[in-house]
Amino acid sequence: MASDDGGSTSDDSDREVVIMERRFVNSVNTESSSSKDSSLSVTLLDPDVLDCPICCEPLKTPIFQCDNGHLACSVCCTKVRNRCPSCTLPIGYIRCRAMEKVIESSRVSCPNAKYGCKEIMLCGNRFSHEKLCVYTPCSCPIGNCDYTGYYQDLNKHVRVKHKDDVITFSSDNSVSISLDPDEKTTVLQEEDCGEVIVVQVFKGLHLVYVSVSCIQPSSVRVGTLSCRLENRTIDSSLRQGFIVKNIQKVGNEQPEDGFMAIPSYILSASLQVSIGRSRFFLLP
Repeated sequence: MASDDGGSTSDDSDREVVIMERRFVNSVNTESSSSKDSSLSVTLLDPDVLDCPICCEPLKTPIFQCDNGHLACSVCCTKVRNRCPSCTLPIGYIRCRAMEKVIESSRVSCPNAKYGCKEIMLCGNRFSHEKLCVYTPCSCPIGNCDYTGYYQDLNKHVRVKHKDDVITFSSDNSVSISLDPDEKTTVLQEEDCGEVIVVQVFKGLHLVYVSVSCIQPSSVRVGTLSCRLENRTIDSSLRQGFIVKNIQKVGNEQPEDGFMAIPSYILSASLQVSIGRSRFFLLP
């Protein structure tokens, strides 16, 4: 079901596949023939039918089958030592020409089409595209909001629907946020370009971990931000800079990278956060 902001709160599993056909049209008055390309749209109720049933990766030529018709890609045939995992018959010696022809003549739409992606690609290139797709859906970080959509639409959604729930900041300038571990998540939004930033606080045994993430796709085409965190007390100052990690949904797991660890005994009431597009904040 589509939301009012252009996002979505549900996920469709059907996938449309375009089969490219080459048909030959015979001329009426001559013995010569000409060819033309046409396409036929087919909807797959189970998109996984075009994937290797063993590794779940998109099937690519050569494709092999056992005597019972079970399929496997060439890499998996080696992994299973040429023994079909479904029926134990030999596999890796008989090509499945019919499925190879289907794969080579098929084009699939991006699974992010409902969020705006118009890319049509070979079945075997699907996963490679998905890693780079800027339309990878991102979820709203505000509690009890189930909005999901294209990251730029998400930025607009947060600005319009949650303006009272976020702290607005200006790129390259610092903003002060609470370091109360009970207020685990703070959401910021850049005032010009609208990037949505999530600052999370995780309480350890003797440390407090602070992570900074940006709600947008991990694609290199989107880019990354850098940040600097500064914890100040009367007697000490702790500062750290790092690359802001791009995430598509806020989680509750303690981060493995991209965080600042603050000893509890020097924890201040607030944290100075600076975020920008340059690598300046990474300098000591």
